[in-house]
Amino acid sequence: MFAVYVLLGSYTVTIPDFFRILAAHLTGGERIPGASFIVMENKLPRAVVGTLIGAAFGLAGGLFQTMLRNPLASPDVIGISYGASAAAVTAIVVFGASGAAVSGAALIGALGVAAVIYAISRGGSLGSGGGNGGSAAGNRLILAGVGIAAALHAVVSFLMTRADIRTAADALVWLNGSLNSANWDRAATLSLVLLVLIPAVSALAGPLRILELGDDAAAGLGIRVGFTRLAVVVTAVSLAAVATAAAGPVAFVAFVAGPIARRFVNKASLPASAFVGALIVLTADYFAANIAPLLLDGTVLPVGVITGALGAPFLLWLLVTANRKDA
Repeated sequence: MFAVYVLLGSYTVTIPDFFRILAAHLTGGERIPGASFIVMENKLPRAVVGTLIGAAFGLAGGLFQTMLRNPLASPDVIGISYGASAAAVTAIVVFGASGAAVSGAALIGALGVAAVIYAISRGGSLGSGGGNGGSAAGNRLILAGVGIAAALHAVVSFLMTRADIRTAADALVWLNGSLNSANWDRAATLSLVLLVLIPAVSALAGPLRILELGDDAAAGLGIRVGFTRLAVVVTAVSLAAVATAAAGPVAFVAFVAGPIARRFVNKASLPASAFVGALIVLTADYFAANIAPLLLDGTVLPVGVITGALGAPFLLWLLVTANRKDA
């Protein structure tokens, strides 16, 4: 999909020309007029950023869903994305911020809301307790997140009604999730952050699988349950926060990546969740940029519109199949 994204679309590039362009860019050689700019300044950085945020969202969703043993536990559902959105819209509407300032505000908002949600759920000893303690506290975390998300959605709606049309349009593009701002600087920042967070995910993968056996069993096997759960929450929130700061709250990627990956590999798999997240973002943005304009009289959609259209029916399907299993 990465190759399709870079080589095909409204401007197609042959494989030999792609490698010529890449070599010229790296060595300072002769560039192909027009093609070099389109590939190196638009298509390739956009594909790289899309891959990185998709992998980050997929890992974040997979971590939450595995730890809480609940397919509804994702940054979209438990309010983390809304925390980023509320902070970013506040920065845009109230302070007239743009660019990196909006991303920074989104990062702070996501981390702040995550801290509040965790503190509320902590009352039920999310990190300790008996066999059902972690599950009950996990449900509290989800419910607390849903409540806070509703409140923050109201804040965002209020701010949008107070903004002028131009500012509201800028905020709306960010709220839908978009790769339009993708560039090499953003790709480099994302890469550096993921170089820190992905090893953390790898270190937590083993203890996390043992946690699936239950808190008592995990403690009996030598796992520090409270510390592990806190580390998983911090890592997952950081992944979701940096991805949201880079491209906005791309809807439902974190929510659907884990369950789809489970269908492919027949078990919970963090690497599979990361790859599926990247696949979803790249496919959705390719469709939004190249196919949707043909169907909608030239309208180019933000990637979040496509992923949201995918995620809503998937949520309904998940609920229906869960009800059948319960029956």
